[in-house]
Amino acid sequence: MLRRERGPAAGALPESRPPRSAARAAQIPRATYRLQLNRDFTLAQATAIVPYLAELGISHCYLSPCLKARPGSTHGYDIVDYNAFNPEIGTAGEFRHFAATLRDHGMGLILDFVPNHMGVMGADNAWWLDVLENGPAAAHADYFDIDWQPLNPELQGKVLLPILGEHYGTVLGRGELSLAFDAGRGEFSLHYYAHRLPIDPAGYGRIIADRFDLLGATLGAGDESLLELQSLATAFGHLPERGDTRPERIAERQRDKEVHKRHLAALCSAAPAIAAHLAANVAALNGGAGPDDDAAAPDNGERFDALHALIKAQAYRLAYWRVAADEINYRRFFDQNDLAAVCMENPEVFADCHRLVLSLVDEGLVQGLRIDHADGLYDPARYFRHLQAAAGAREGTGATPRRRRQLPLYLVIEKILAEGERLAEEWPIHGDTGYRFANQVNGLFVDAAAEQRMSRIYAEFTGRRTEFDELVHDAKKLIIRWSLQGELNVLASQLSRIAAASRHTCDFTLNGLRAALAEVVACFPVYRSYFAAGQLGTQDRRLIERAVAVAKRRSPAADISVFDFVRAVLSGDIAGDGSDAYRQRVWTFAMKFQQYTAPVMAKGMEDTGFYRYHRLVSLNDVGGDPRRFGITVAAFHALSRARAQRWPYTMLAASTHDSKRSADVRARIDVLSEIPAAWKVALNRWRRLNRSKKRVVEGQPAPSRNDEYLIYQTLFGTWPLHEMSDAALADYRQRIGCYLLKAVREAKEQSSWININDEYEAALSAFVDGLLAPGANNLFLADFGPAARRLAHFGLLNGLAQTLVRLTSPGVPDIYQGDELWQFNLVDPDNRRPVDFAWRERWLAELRELRSARPGAPAAGWGPALRELAAEMADGRLKLYMIWCTLQWRRRWSEVFRDGDYLPLPAGGRDAAHVCAYARRLGERAVITVVPRLDLKRQGGRGTAPEGRAAWGDTRIELPSPLAGQPWFNVLTGQVWRPAGGAGSGAPEALALDRLLEYFPVALLASGPDALPEAGEI
Repeated sequence: MLRRERGPAAGALPESRPPRSAARAAQIPRATYRLQLNRDFTLAQATAIVPYLAELGISHCYLSPCLKARPGSTHGYDIVDYNAFNPEIGTAGEFRHFAATLRDHGMGLILDFVPNHMGVMGADNAWWLDVLENGPAAAHADYFDIDWQPLNPELQGKVLLPILGEHYGTVLGRGELSLAFDAGRGEFSLHYYAHRLPIDPAGYGRIIADRFDLLGATLGAGDESLLELQSLATAFGHLPERGDTRPERIAERQRDKEVHKRHLAALCSAAPAIAAHLAANVAALNGGAGPDDDAAAPDNGERFDALHALIKAQAYRLAYWRVAADEINYRRFFDQNDLAAVCMENPEVFADCHRLVLSLVDEGLVQGLRIDHADGLYDPARYFRHLQAAAGAREGTGATPRRRRQLPLYLVIEKILAEGERLAEEWPIHGDTGYRFANQVNGLFVDAAAEQRMSRIYAEFTGRRTEFDELVHDAKKLIIRWSLQGELNVLASQLSRIAAASRHTCDFTLNGLRAALAEVVACFPVYRSYFAAGQLGTQDRRLIERAVAVAKRRSPAADISVFDFVRAVLSGDIAGDGSDAYRQRVWTFAMKFQQYTAPVMAKGMEDTGFYRYHRLVSLNDVGGDPRRFGITVAAFHALSRARAQRWPYTMLAASTHDSKRSADVRARIDVLSEIPAAWKVALNRWRRLNRSKKRVVEGQPAPSRNDEYLIYQTLFGTWPLHEMSDAALADYRQRIGCYLLKAVREAKEQSSWININDEYEAALSAFVDGLLAPGANNLFLADFGPAARRLAHFGLLNGLAQTLVRLTSPGVPDIYQGDELWQFNLVDPDNRRPVDFAWRERWLAELRELRSARPGAPAAGWGPALRELAAEMADGRLKLYMIWCTLQWRRRWSEVFRDGDYLPLPAGGRDAAHVCAYARRLGERAVITVVPRLDLKRQGGRGTAPEGRAAWGDTRIELPSPLAGQPWFNVLTGQVWRPAGGAGSGAPEALALDRLLEYFPVALLASGPDALPEAGEI
């Protein structure tokens, strides 16, 4: 019997997956490497590079989703079958071979899993097709988050399908909707281009019985097959109704409809006249001429009436795609109509969706999961507990770092934390995917002292003075109104029913409740709260109270007591001593509300606000906050120590598949914060040079000054490091042009995805073409190119320093595909371009040769041999070398990096503010990381840095007593020496930066009984 649950699911795990008693401890990765799989980079190709990744020092490969997705998917997040591999990526056998190859190289595997939504529409999601065919009586009706009882009476018991390219009547009149009969399967479907829409089997009888007299004349009244067909038409009509959701009736409908379809297919196979009869009826419904009709008769407007009547009888309502924003009645992933939310809180759904992936965990083929869009889940904490329990977790594991080590499955979640927000420590996970860290480490290389000057420069150039808070609020209101109004309507309807249940709140109108909800959502300071099972944490209560208070102040409503009602519902307080049914409605609403605030924040801030606010765009990245203009060394140390104590196994990201700009691009743009005066002068010069390249669109120069400001930063961050041929320049011009078109559409000011402004976009493209036109007459190109390349050195230095910090900080460092060399990528699809792994393998082999010999004199090590790499920093070998060396040391001393204490190290001397240093220590072993920061500002804003030991003067890193009195081995250069000062000198032991950074721009030092390696080792 089918199990169906309405409202929040409760209870134990599905019986099909009992908790295991066997103890299993999660493998904490040393370092992960993210691979984006698609039909152009398959499992077979991933298998081929495993030896290279192992040599690089990677412990776990971290794959994008590899379950069956929509054909042609470039990302894999539109899964249509949780229990099959994506055939475009590889077979089950190829997956097993890949996993076995990893195991043979001492490596593991982490999969990206998508529990929040599935790809729908099209013709390839069996669960969704079941819903379309059977409506609320579908076996999978509760698999998707559908409101079967919306306020619109036309949608009662139906799901809205906003798939039409024009208004429904226009599409129908053009004959673009066509009925088809699959004689082999005995089923009718409506087709609209790539979409297949099943017809309710209960209505098959109407199609079969049409013109039955003509079929009788052909076969004869007593023909056995005719009588069977007549009986079958009656049987289809007697199927249980779609509105009957009793489990036994659903099971009956599911069983009988398939029996009847097989019977119909058999009749068509045995009696060609029946197949011909059905084909003729289908043709007539499609507006074609029947055997008794005059084919030459004009269309009187009734040609598609019968087909229209059939469509209206289905469990779906076809609609123009623009209708989705207002009337959608299924929860989506953000505003994507073809990604429908899955009810993972339903135990039956959990079991069906995790059957394959958990079997891979059981077999030891997969060691960890990354959970995509965890904030979309109904009850994230409960989901994490169920997932760990299904993998074999014991009760009570996961609340502390030590207990997290006992969890059976390494689990990290995609979670975007606002400033001051903490990840819930009681969750049985190992951390998040590293967005926050990526922005923290980037902020270390932004000059916070330049914030006011950079704000003035931006305001003067663009004429914009709107604060980011106000900009995000307006963007969220825009998203609510034009993209996610349908979901808001569903929530408002549910809240209205709660209000109507009490005489104290029944006067609140639907419109008033909807407006109040919209304002509270727009004022919500984080992605979501985590009310569950009637419980609300202190942090979440403060967030709700803050959002309601701000919304109340902003509201022009005459009666603002509605906001008090909203607060009482969101906190669950109003449930009080109410009935069980009332309490359940309140709790359900509060939890559904939480699933709505996250997409509004994501679309409003990340996908709108970040594309409108360009003060310093290196701060505008996923998990970032443009209002935080850099962080101090002390603040970075505090954050790192807190991570070491609370989340030592969290993932540390830099570039990701979701990044707006790669880490290397952000590192280059950061440099602008060090030279605000020069930046202002250059901007004004470029504006004058390029004024003639603009067009006038709707009375204003195009592109706008705000978009122009974005363009110059984008070019500065991505400008190729070597001279470009005309062909290379053309390729670069195309990349930048495509990115900017996406950027202005995401901003939704001058153009948008749903209302493309062709004239503005043409002006923008022409402007970019003019900026990047080849030839000596392009004064901008002649001015910009040399300046960007001259300052690129400091951006590369930032990138190198950020990479070393990521590789040695508390947590698990992740490398996005290709990022072991410089990658100046923009937002997708630019960051999914092919990676040349053969090139990387060759260079890694060459770098190994450099380190194959024993170091020279202790004071020099491999330093002299590294001069060439440092001199040619632009080719990326220096970055690859540093990553390889550091990951080898992580392999050698994995416990130090995994469990070691984090010790901030103070700097002294002339340039103390321009260095960040810290130690990781466990027992007698310790490693020290030293990186420069704000180096362009340190040397006075000049485009070239001082050479040799004079560069750092008396700047030094002071060593506390636990690290004093021992020799240190420089992992990157091979140098061995003792710090200056110490016993008898009157000064603490210190590491002089003029020595540390003589041969290499950053330093990684190791000290301990086995710190100095044997010849040929690192």
